Amino acid sequence: MDVRGVERVFFIGVGGIGMSALARFFRANGAIVSGYDKTETALTRRLIKDGISVQYTDDVALCDKDAALVVYTPAIPSDCVVLQWYRDNGYKVFKRSDVLMWITESMFAITVAGTHGKTTISTTIAYLLRKTGYGCNAFLGGISVNYDSNYWSSENNTAVIEADEYDRSFLKLFPDIALLTSTDADHLDIYGTHAEVEAAFIKYTKNIKAGGALLAKHGLHRLAEMDGQRTVTYSLQNDAADIFAENIMQDNGGYVFDVIGRDWKIENVKLYIGGMHNVENTVAAIAVTQMLGVSGDAVRDALAEFRGVRRRFEYHVKTDKVVYIDDYAHHPEELASLIKSAKLLFPKRKCVIAFQPHLFSRTRDLATEFARSLDLADEVILLDIYPAREKPIEGVSAKSISEKMANPAVTILSKDGLIEYVKIAPVSLFITAGAGDIDKLVEPIKEILEKK
Repeated sequence: MDVRGVERVFFIGVGGIGMSALARFFRANGAIVSGYDKTETALTRRLIKDGISVQYTDDVALCDKDAALVVYTPAIPSDCVVLQWYRDNGYKVFKRSDVLMWITESMFAITVAGTHGKTTISTTIAYLLRKTGYGCNAFLGGISVNYDSNYWSSENNTAVIEADEYDRSFLKLFPDIALLTSTDADHLDIYGTHAEVEAAFIKYTKNIKAGGALLAKHGLHRLAEMDGQRTVTYSLQNDAADIFAENIMQDNGGYVFDVIGRDWKIENVKLYIGGMHNVENTVAAIAVTQMLGVSGDAVRDALAEFRGVRRRFEYHVKTDKVVYIDDYAHHPEELASLIKSAKLLFPKRKCVIAFQPHLFSRTRDLATEFARSLDLADEVILLDIYPAREKPIEGVSAKSISEKMANPAVTILSKDGLIEYVKIAPVSLFITAGAGDIDKLVEPIKEILEKK
């Protein structure tokens, strides 16, 4: 389908991070765009500001009856009245992944997949291409702090797309450069087993266009089964990879390092974002810029002004007395990286993390791994599970994690209880983490800690 030729589009679940980027893409290309979502958020308010009408009730009477295309997210429940009406009345109804597929077919596509890091890497790539003047169309799964946006356009027919493995949607994409960060077990409610997760990522690499390339993390399990006409590997510091970092030094909550390629080198790269995992993410992003022929000096200069992604090791308070970090981490490996990085940057401070588990199924499947990761902190506060699209599962709760922890300094609190804790507890390194609605507590916690 010619996505740029569509005149009217209706989005079901328009407030989602990925859906809102597509809505803004169609609006930027001259289409009349409207949509439905059940909750008003900062994203839906931004859409309205951009000229996109949003309804918050599941009411057919409010819908665009002249829509030439209807797009929905798989997160929408099957009993959604609006979705069912469009299907029953012969409209062209497609998933978000179908639209992304059409975009990859019509543009030079850089897709970023993996169970960790894809939002940060795709945002870094898109930022670097925009800042250096190369140009790209960005479809991101997070909000770039520099541009306060998850989407931007360019005359350059290049797209940077976050490739989501949920619902196997990323298997519809056709990349020119396919980046793969990790193949850890996740979304087992969809895949069933870790082996099936890995098989899906292998299949993702089979979609690379003729003449394209696979950029993969060095040491990935089953890498030999992946299919890139040209395979390039990256690593944090392993010099067996094609691209890696060396001479890494901490610098005021960030890092200075060199990035080494097989036939190129960029020295004195400055990254003012915490977390060693973000150094590795930056290595991957820089690798893409070099595959595209962007000047290394321009990349280094641009990166010094990069401020990252909202809720990815995001500093909210950073003083001599207290550091407060908020992060989207919702998988055991992400939590482990977050806690290790924070403790490495601030080794003399007591690390307290408040974590909101996301999904009953993920908590059930990975409770042991969550416990092991959270044990790395000095003190842990668990909130109730954020259900998202799921119904409760009997016997699965935050206690499923706490019972498996070796660290006795763990408490289960309500959201109000967490606010009270922050008011009275002496904290010097405090972290909030999770993919649910814990982010709504960030501003209140920030205000309390700043006053203290």
